[in-house]
Amino acid sequence: MFEVKQYTQEQAQAWNEFIEDSRQGTFLFNRSYMDYHADRFQDASLMIYRKGQLYALLPANRLGDILYSHQGLTYGGLITKKQATTAEICEVFIRINKYLYNSEIQRVVYKPTPWIYHCYPAEEDLYAIINICHAQLMGRDVSSTIPFISRMKFKEIRRRGIKKAIHAGVTVRESKDFATFWDILDKNLTNKYATHPVHSLEELILLHSRFPNSIKLFMAYNDKEIAIGGTIIYEMPQVVHTQYISASPEGKKIGALDLLFDYILNNVYANHKGYFDFGKSTEEQGKVLNEPLIFQKEGFGGRGVCYDCYTWETKSNIE
Repeated sequence: MFEVKQYTQEQAQAWNEFIEDSRQGTFLFNRSYMDYHADRFQDASLMIYRKGQLYALLPANRLGDILYSHQGLTYGGLITKKQATTAEICEVFIRINKYLYNSEIQRVVYKPTPWIYHCYPAEEDLYAIINICHAQLMGRDVSSTIPFISRMKFKEIRRRGIKKAIHAGVTVRESKDFATFWDILDKNLTNKYATHPVHSLEELILLHSRFPNSIKLFMAYNDKEIAIGGTIIYEMPQVVHTQYISASPEGKKIGALDLLFDYILNNVYANHKGYFDFGKSTEEQGKVLNEPLIFQKEGFGGRGVCYDCYTWETKSNIE
């Protein structure tokens, strides 16, 4: 019933059209987003057909004898339409495992799309990978998420930060000055973690040019109109996600980020019906909790949503 094929660039249009009509699709799975870093990964994405019709997609890359879904994305997993059923998805994973085993893939590392991003319930894959693939949980990160329709009040420490920022003359607005924001972000990451942002400045500008309605930058400015903090927002059908958050030393001192998120939550997205997701506050596949970071996010009302990662051996499923 099902046939598994390797994705090729000639199928980009069919791939993107399927994403647009899927239950879990976001612009992160669009090939114009995925392929910006094609030079870093050996793409091994799969297209699954049922009776000659495209039925499901699996964004993936290959490293040696391991298939990852996808190392260049925070999450991924099987992408399907509303019509997909549990029994069919179980059969799909049987076919995927046989295909991968025959392609000399020994292990799969699988990151399903968290449920908040689903436009329609879509956790059949979680059932299938446990019961068909005998997958094991290898990592669980935690993100901080706010449901717009039942938000909590900001904690007092965040409200004090807002008042401090207003008193200092801080203003907030949308911006396209990615260079200034990236500089603030890079300095913070370099000083604190001796690392750099996942995306280079050139990559951020490129991605914004490809998805101007989905990738947005909001910045906080002091009374001299100098940028002192900001966040890059990824807008998706169900979720408004903070991809990066950073503030300068001055911005941290006068509560710039508190005012920034007050503006974003209570003005820009006040009528949104989905979720606001601050992203993960964990490291080493969830083993390390960054308590100061999650304390800040929880101060705005964010509460836990897990980003899971599973693994299984392909051989065990076809012997």
